[in-house]
Order: sequence, then C-alpha cells, then structure tokens
Amino acid sequence: MSLPEEILQKYEQAGRIAREVRVEMKALVQEDVPVIQICEKAEALVRERGGLPAFPCNVSINEVAAHYTSPPGDDLVIPPKSVVKVDVGVHVDGYIADTAITLGFNPSYSHLLRTAEKALKLATESIYAGISTTKLGSLIEDCITKNGCKPVSNLTGHQVGRYLIHTGKSIPNVSHLIGSKIREGEVIAIEPFVTEKSAKGKVKDGAEATIFRLVKRKTLKDVYAKRLFGYIDANYQTLPFSERWIAGLVPRQHYSTAFQELRSRCLMSYYTFIEVSGSPVAQAEHTVLVTKDGCKILT
Repeated sequence: MSLPEEILQKYEQAGRIAREVRVEMKALVQEDVPVIQICEKAEALVRERGGLPAFPCNVSINEVAAHYTSPPGDDLVIPPKSVVKVDVGVHVDGYIADTAITLGFNPSYSHLLRTAEKALKLATESIYAGISTTKLGSLIEDCITKNGCKPVSNLTGHQVGRYLIHTGKSIPNVSHLIGSKIREGEVIAIEPFVTEKSAKGKVKDGAEATIFRLVKRKTLKDVYAKRLFGYIDANYQTLPFSERWIAGLVPRQHYSTAFQELRSRCLMSYYTFIEVSGSPVAQAEHTVLVTKDGCKILT
C-alpha cells in the first residue's frame, strides 16, 4: 500500500532537511568544539529550512552509543581522537525523517565508520516489501562481522509513525529468531551500530538522561510544573525534547523544583546508552520508504 501523495511530500521534505543538516554537520563537528554548539546549530538549521526537530540533536561520543544531547549550560567539548555520532531527526506535520552519521578523529577506528556505512548501504539495497526483519538483521550482521567488527546486538532500527519515533517493527542488527514481514508503504529507520570485534557488543543504560518525553497525564501541584506541562503538551506531543528547549519558560529559581515534579510524574527519561565493555561505537542511519521492489531513501 503506497502513501498518499500529500503525506509522501511531507516525508520527502523532512528527509531533504535531515540530509542537508547531516551534511552541514560534517564541517561543524571538530575536536574541541562545544557539543552544545553542535546541538543548537543542527536544531536551528532544521527550523530555518522549514521543519521542526523530531528529537533533540544527539551527539554521542566514543562508548556512548546514543541518547546524549547537551543539557542547559553544557560544557562538554568534542575530545581529541574521538568517535562522534550525530543523530538528527526532522518532522514536517508529524511525519519524521531520522538520519545519523559518525565522524572520526582517530584513524585507529576508521574501520568502524566504514563498516557502519557498508552495512547501511547493504540494508538499503536489500530491503523490499515482504522481506522479514529476521533476514534483514542477518544480512546486516553478516556484513559487519565480515568486515572485522561486531554489531551492537541490543540496539535496533525502527519503524516510524506520525509523531512517533519508534513504533511498530524493530529492525535488528543481528540475526533474530522472531521477526515480522516488512510491508510496502512502511517508513523505516535503518541504523547499524558497530563496535570492535573484541567488545561485548551490547549497551547498558548510563547514569545520565538528557532527553525526555511526555508519557503520562497526572495532576501536578506546582504552578510552574503545570506551565511546563502545558508547553510540552502543546509543542512536542509524543516527541522527545531537551531541557534546553524549556528551561527558560519559568523563572530560574523555580525551574528545578518544577521540572523534578514533572519528570517524576509525567515524563519518560531516555538514559544514555553505553557500550558495556567501554569500546567506541559507530552508527550510520537512513530513513527509507519501503516499496514493492526496494525502497526510496528519504534522507
């Protein structure tokens, strides 16, 4: 089942914006550059081009595989000789495109970057309506291992829906016994995560969460927590957001108390994902529209 033309155009617009921002990030991401500068520049470019961020720009460094965005006042900079994942999401009227690139400043890890891109290319060339997620995961894993690396087994690609980053099907990066068929008209984010052959090849939750999403509607006592809730509900709905986007909405002296009440009662926290053995991780990602005989790469 193909998408209505009006919806397809919105996906294509989101994809074009995401692709353009991803390309611009190649020049901006350098050693010693503040991470908050990268995040805010990527998000500003999305808005300037007519889209909205589908989630805060992720800048995940070395063994941090995903889910780091700068909190307010972040002083983190890109370290020397690091492996840096930049993950950008764009939506147009809720229709989402998700894309990522890894930039490396240490030649010792260049094989991780190459392998992530090879696995992504193979996956986009192999996907079609009717292929099983099991088969696709096996192809991705085989490509990664043949190139002397290891897939991160508990991170997956994902189907996207309107105002939903993760919905429906997951796209494993390893062979998987239980799978489902991919259907024509589905929009899928394919994202191989690659680490060293000697690594554990799994991630665990880190101690820090810098990305949040509204998941529950509960009574709030604090008047400023109510104000934050109203803004988040009106502007982000089911999409993730950063504290950077809301910290200035209430007086500074009341923000911490208000946000803590809101977080404990209404929000989901996205903790950083850390490779268990501390090995660096590379990522490559496209969002595709599945067609009968293949796919259209939106990003």
